[in-house]
Amino acid sequence: MIFNRFRFWILILLVMISGLSQGMLMPLLAIILEQGGVSSSVNGLHATGLYIGVLLASPFMEKPMQKYGFKPIILIGGLLVIISLLLFPLWEALWFWFILRVVIGIGDNMLHFGTQTWITTTADKSTRGRSISLYGMSFGLGFAIGPLFTRLLEVNEALPFIASALLSTLVWSLMLFVRNKFPDTDVSSVETSKESSLKRFIQTTKIAWIALLPPFAYGFLEATLHATFPIYGLRIGHDVDMLSLIIPCFAGGSLLSQLPLGILSDKIGRRRILLVIMALGLVCFIGAAFLEASVAALFILFTLAGIFVGSLYSLGISYMTDLLPPNLLPAGNLLCSIAFSIGSLGGPYFGGLFIDFLPGVSFFIMIAVVLAFIVGAMLLKRNTVEAVSR
Repeated sequence: MIFNRFRFWILILLVMISGLSQGMLMPLLAIILEQGGVSSSVNGLHATGLYIGVLLASPFMEKPMQKYGFKPIILIGGLLVIISLLLFPLWEALWFWFILRVVIGIGDNMLHFGTQTWITTTADKSTRGRSISLYGMSFGLGFAIGPLFTRLLEVNEALPFIASALLSTLVWSLMLFVRNKFPDTDVSSVETSKESSLKRFIQTTKIAWIALLPPFAYGFLEATLHATFPIYGLRIGHDVDMLSLIIPCFAGGSLLSQLPLGILSDKIGRRRILLVIMALGLVCFIGAAFLEASVAALFILFTLAGIFVGSLYSLGISYMTDLLPPNLLPAGNLLCSIAFSIGSLGGPYFGGLFIDFLPGVSFFIMIAVVLAFIVGAMLLKRNTVEAVSR
């Protein structure tokens, strides 16, 4: 029991430091490129590199984990992130930084898939929402701290990258003390061919597609607010220091509600909670569209939005875990990562295009439209089963 708790908290720390590096990297690079004269559409397209890396790695994660276990996947992923962070200050070139973003995406996918699957497959059903909420809360805490590192630009452009790499190394080294474990796999369901893997993904999607929408929405929100909003914020007159304080409010708000929402979802059901919080998040972003010139209003609305929709990823994972049998959980976790990545890819790119081609329309309207679409899709899926007894 003590060993299991030690392992759980090490995994939680790893997720937190991963959130910190991601939360720092997106606004940091967006600001550097914007100040360097790069267009918002190219800036947004450049930000997709991280999520391209996630998508590239996703189809190849399941079999290595079954063969080598959770620990090697997590260690290699963390090492890729650390090395990439240290390489950023060496050469400021768009194509080089894009490659580093892709490598960080691959590393982050390995780290998150390993930690996420390890936690979901070992969490007790009665407290699943709580356990996965702690996972999401740790990522949110790191993500809230990350943008504050942009203030180190005033000291030296290389300093944020070096500081993040050192913190990542410190936490990554703790994983060396954790005993390796392999995912539980039903012998009758072990598939080794590409065809059977594809069938497993298709089967998972048929059962739990509705649970993939919240991770997609969270990916879109996270990437757009961190990679595109800094550009938009600078253009409507806010300064860098103020933006570095506003952006973390979203992740900070999620810290207040992540655990309570997870516990509440254990009691009254994931779908109900998801519908309510997305509707409230929609109201927040509509409000932000009308009050974007006010710094005080943005602080309040970003915090409220984080409280309501900052838990979409962890609640989506919990919902997916409810709907799927144990042998499909690795595939379900991968599909959640892919859905998150697709949302993250679309967010910065379409956000950049939105700013370029619709300069008279608030950036927050685009976010509101996406949330409204997902709420509508979930309302239409009224017969979704809340859980599968296992």
